[in-house]
Amino acid sequence: MVDLTEEERAAVTVTMKRVALLMEEIGWQTAFADLTETQVRALIEEVVEGFREAISDIAKSNAPEIPF
Repeated sequence: MVDLTEEERAAVTVTMKRVALLMEEIGWQTAFADLTETQVRALIEEVVEGFREAISDIAKSNAPEIPF
């Protein structure tokens, strides 16, 4: 198991919400084995992009302001 930072855990929570929206489109009752390659790719891309965006947003919110 990976030892996540507090920021990474927050990013995972944000990412889960994004994936849930995509799963609503796909259908929660769809078995993983029944997903098309396009659907699997979309899920992976949503996870990667969602996590990157969330980490970036968290980093920006924690960054000190530059006074100039």
